Amino acid sequence: MLNPTQPEHFQIEYLEPLETRKDSKKSWGQDIKEGLSQRPKTIPAKYFYDDQGSQLFEQICELPEYYPTRTEASILRQYAEEIVQITGICELVELGSGSSTKTRLLLDAYHQENEVFKYMPIDVSAGILKESAIQLKQDYNSLQIKGLVGTYEQALTQLKPSAWPARMLFFLGSSIGNFSESDYDNFLNKIAEVLENGDYFLLGIDLQKPKSTLEAAYNDSQGVTAAFNLNMLTHLNNKFEGNFDIDNFKHEAIYNQDKKQIEMYLLSEKEQEISLKKLELKVKLQKGEKILTEISRKFDVEKTKDKLESKQLKNLKVFTDENQWFALILCQVVK
Repeated sequence: MLNPTQPEHFQIEYLEPLETRKDSKKSWGQDIKEGLSQRPKTIPAKYFYDDQGSQLFEQICELPEYYPTRTEASILRQYAEEIVQITGICELVELGSGSSTKTRLLLDAYHQENEVFKYMPIDVSAGILKESAIQLKQDYNSLQIKGLVGTYEQALTQLKPSAWPARMLFFLGSSIGNFSESDYDNFLNKIAEVLENGDYFLLGIDLQKPKSTLEAAYNDSQGVTAAFNLNMLTHLNNKFEGNFDIDNFKHEAIYNQDKKQIEMYLLSEKEQEISLKKLELKVKLQKGEKILTEISRKFDVEKTKDKLESKQLKNLKVFTDENQWFALILCQVVK
């Protein structure tokens, strides 16, 4: 039996932070400075994901109100083998792997096709990445795993060419909806640039649906989403020596019908001054002032297919559930 920690079969690599690279245009924490200095104030969604934030998100995925995870899992359960038949055996690269729970449905299908294959999970949380990778190595003895600790941007900038005949990069969940229109466009440009001709891209998108269903998913009765949102402030305190008091903030999530997106906020319940020592930043907040922490855009399948096609990502097949609540779009790079 292979030892799960043998370097040739199991590796964890820490990607170089973009702010330390010589070609980096942004200094450390510059996105926080910019976000908290503008109106309305914003904090990038990537700051949700310290180890505690990643654990809370895993709990969110189990909530009865939060439909995306179980809906996407049902699609994978039904169509994973068909996806494998289309792509054949290839190197699997996952952005935002988390606990890799849903990913196992894909791994099972690829494992049935060929015992030996390679999986590269990418996540900002080193703790959850290591934990899930070790468990996967124990469950899939001949699986080659190389985990990358870093952001999507880091991964796509530093991802090395594959030695395998083909690569499938996949982005499950509804995280693509967290990008603004310009960031979404830049992200797809980078995907098309990183992948070689003939490689595959599997994208999960949350589809448009009634406002009541959407708002319930982001305002769960157990308060886990609220804890997840507020934990962002704890993360900033730890990372930048901040003095955010989470008792002075309230979670709020609303659906913007015009923009077809959920908007998640931290609302200041009193007038207060925030200090982030390591960034030499002080910010005043008014009572009732909101900080935007996340958008979650909801998509139309046909428009998304057109967008992907414009980036040399040719649509091969769309997989969806019976309610048309969620979709997986499988594309192939055609340059």
